[in-house]
Amino acid sequence: MQYLSLEKYRDALLLLTRILLMLLFVIFGWEKLAGFEATIGYMASVGAPLPAVAAVVAVVVELVFGVLIIAGYYTRPLAIVLAVYTVATGLMGHQYWHMTGMAQYGAMINFYKNISIAGGFLALALTGPGRYSIDRK
Repeated sequence: MQYLSLEKYRDALLLLTRILLMLLFVIFGWEKLAGFEATIGYMASVGAPLPAVAAVVAVVVELVFGVLIIAGYYTRPLAIVLAVYTVATGLMGHQYWHMTGMAQYGAMINFYKNISIAGGFLALALTGPGRYSIDRK
């Protein structure tokens, strides 16, 4: 019995993967930029060191790196950076182990969502961006 082969759709699926993975980051990176003062306030509220610098880093990683990954530019190294970033933001922003009740449940979902997304980034780093990219690898 032959398993399902998607090899003939590889490049199109890798483009779709890049778009779907980055949609969340580009949308929220843009929101962080548009409401930059609020972003700094949020960074301070979660205990980020140097909240203004952390806000700039968040905008660059989410918005700029997100657009670059969608375009398929430096996909492999940026995917690794985003995997690390996503785990770090999960550890910093979704500390469910300090909570109880529904707040704990919501934070736990978001924490493990971050972990799962990091896995997607590692898979993208492994496979590369595909032919429909600036990198074309």
